[in-house]
Amino acid sequence: MGEILLDILIIAACILLILVVLIQDSKGGGLTSSFGSSNQILGVRRTTDFLEKATWSFAVGVIVLCLASAYVGGGSSSAGSSSISKQQADNTALPNQPAQGGNNGGTTGKP
Repeated sequence: MGEILLDILIIAACILLILVVLIQDSKGGGLTSSFGSSNQILGVRRTTDFLEKATWSFAVGVIVLCLASAYVGGGSSSAGSSSISKQQADNTALPNQPAQGGNNGGTTGKP
């Protein structure tokens, strides 16, 4: 249950991070030109500071959530994969060995 919650939080944080990055003002104008009213309300400098802080916050949040997800789900998935590998190794058939006394290209081991 915890793994699913962390996965949902990671996806939500990634989507918000993408949106915040797209809204930021870039050399080409970015999407902030469409949101001119927000710049008039808060002021250009305050909007830029807020977007930069939001970007860093979401980036750090995604990293922390990914590490937490690896910590929570790491123990159960690694144990499961090793048992699956062992089962596959046990079920793998060995290649057939040549029959003794048969014709192996003229070498039978007998003089």
